[in-house]
Amino acid sequence: MADHYYASQPTAAHNRKTWDTVLRGQSYRFVSDAGVFAKGGVDFGSRTLIEAMDIPEDAEVLDVGCGYGPIGLAAARLATKGHVTMIDVNSRAVELAKENAAANGVNNVTVLESDLFSAIENRKFDVVLTNPPIRAGKATVHAIFEGAYERLRSGGSLWVVIQKKQGAPSAKEKLESLFSRVVEVTKDKGYRIYRAVKDEG
Repeated sequence: MADHYYASQPTAAHNRKTWDTVLRGQSYRFVSDAGVFAKGGVDFGSRTLIEAMDIPEDAEVLDVGCGYGPIGLAAARLATKGHVTMIDVNSRAVELAKENAAANGVNNVTVLESDLFSAIENRKFDVVLTNPPIRAGKATVHAIFEGAYERLRSGGSLWVVIQKKQGAPSAKEKLESLFSRVVEVTKDKGYRIYRAVKDEG
């Protein structure tokens, strides 16, 4: 059976690829490998999220399901006085994200192998970012939303990208059950970007 990118220990034979790309007006060189999400290049959903996300320069940011790192590293370059914690269950993705952070000179990041939020316990963040692993199932996606809510500071935001045909309506409904305000920031080619804000107080 083929590996899923949300497997903790991918068994697929290594097939490393390196390519250059531009995200949010900045150049990157990424290395990816078999057994990780979007191994051939930064996927459209992640790109749409990166272009839309609003990251304060001093923010403490959490990237859930970071893969080989494009969302978290782009956020780190925006949070010039802040810090980005990147987590993924996939050990191969975690090693690639560390490698890509170093190769791109992004130092304000910490990359951790984590089954959902296990590695960060109850730390608090200003912003949570996720391109959730839809194929892992609705329960996992909803657990990410719930964990993000618990770990956001008051006034903090969860940014989510999700495809309409892969459950955007039910995802929005779940977000609205947790957060006081859920806004569809943009949509493009069937992808929706939601910003869910945790109430002050």
